[in-house]
Amino acid sequence: MSRINRYILSELIPPLLAGVLLFTALLSFGYFFVSSQWLQGVAPGLVAQWIGYQVPDTLVKVLPMAAVLMTIVAFGRLNTERELVALQSGGIGLGQAGRPVALIGLLLALLSLWLSLWVAPKANVETRSLYWDVMTGSGLSSMAGRTLDLGGGLNVYWAGYDPATRKLQNVRAERWSKDDPKRVELVFAREGTFEDNLLRLTDYQAFTVNYAAAAELAAGAQQKQPDLPQAADPGANLLALRQQAEGVNNQIMSVFPVIALEDDPQKPLELQSGTSRKEALARFADAIGADDQGWDQLTATLNDPQAHATERQDAALTLSRKVALPFGNLVLALAALPFALRFGRSLGVSLGLALLASLAYYLLTALGLTLAGSASGPLALAWPWLGNVAVLLAGLLLLRRT
Repeated sequence: MSRINRYILSELIPPLLAGVLLFTALLSFGYFFVSSQWLQGVAPGLVAQWIGYQVPDTLVKVLPMAAVLMTIVAFGRLNTERELVALQSGGIGLGQAGRPVALIGLLLALLSLWLSLWVAPKANVETRSLYWDVMTGSGLSSMAGRTLDLGGGLNVYWAGYDPATRKLQNVRAERWSKDDPKRVELVFAREGTFEDNLLRLTDYQAFTVNYAAAAELAAGAQQKQPDLPQAADPGANLLALRQQAEGVNNQIMSVFPVIALEDDPQKPLELQSGTSRKEALARFADAIGADDQGWDQLTATLNDPQAHATERQDAALTLSRKVALPFGNLVLALAALPFALRFGRSLGVSLGLALLASLAYYLLTALGLTLAGSASGPLALAWPWLGNVAVLLAGLLLLRRT
């Protein structure tokens, strides 16, 4: 590495670190301030742990802002003090001087990609679990009265939740057959628990219901039953009545092929769910679910032949978004060069430009995600990159005029 590159790197790293610390602190304080009214009496160590779990996801959001600030502060100073003019007089153009910016931007993109796909999803799950189960103690209370899709075809409803005993009250679990869309397994239980990926139900009744057979039974009941012929032999009449009763009974059994009642109160019914308790808290406890899907979950959905087309499309769109945002670090760092040459004259101006450029980038990215929701195919996967493309084009256009 040349001395010039080392010198420019020494100018870039301090504002980058300062930006990361500043923006991370501001965002973390915002999280704490919003939730502080529910954290009264919580041990400071738990609060620190809760904020620490949010750092990976916070870094994914603030690194692009820090990248913009890095470029504007460093190259704004170099330009103001005529050091760029000195470099150009020595035969070093802006493109060569900007290589360290591209290097740091690429490293930030790779770091952000790793955080976004492998670290932040797991940390977000731990964040919500710590908050609802430990810090506030409300547990699964916020999900009472809602029917939740716990994965693996299992939908669960509970009317109430007791945080002291961690027990669900008046539970209904249902799992629809993949082969027969009109066949369902239903379980009604007085109590239950949900720990890890295991739903344990006690005092339960389980039914398998065939709604196609129920429709046939209802249609047959609406039709007038033919009168039985009156035979001279009373035994023949009894046999005909018995055959008719057996036919009705067989129809009822086809509607309810399985009925199970709990015999041993000490032996609960155990159901495996595709979503763990922590993941359920992350997705359903808040009005806005946490970003808990990483590389493993997204690729598993994309490669699952039994997954619905909508599920695969959503997974592909999420993966596109999770790749596009990290590479915003590289795009914003390079696109900020012309802004630095034109406006980066003071720290206050640099900070303001960094915030404005980041805000524009996030607004364009949000617009792209909105447009992706109404598109399909490859076009839907391209829309999350709208912010990257627009900011890069704006930077190139402004650079030509600089």
